[in-house]
Amino acid sequence: MKQVTGAEFASEVLASSSPVVVDFYTDGCSPCRAMAPILAEWEGEANGALKVVKVDAAVENELAASYRVNAVPAFFLFSKGKCIGQTMGLKSKNSMKQWFDDSIKAAA
Repeated sequence: MKQVTGAEFASEVLASSSPVVVDFYTDGCSPCRAMAPILAEWEGEANGALKVVKVDAAVENELAASYRVNAVPAFFLFSKGKCIGQTMGLKSKNSMKQWFDDSIKAAA
């Protein structure tokens, strides 16, 4: 998973050719830390069909505010430059996969 700044957001997320899950997190958040290995494993299993990036909501507060991130972890799914889904909180990998699949189908 790549750490993305506000300056990189457009090129790394909005211009991505593959779907991107953006993980808004903070360092002091226990559920955020618990999600990191789940997201890394999921991204690895996806073999390039999915990209996961992390955004520190405390550092990139303007970016977080622009997506109305009020609590972390918050996850946003982008496809073809548009946000097509969002969810939040500690989730299992299967739950994240189901959210991803449902969001992709709904956007098609």
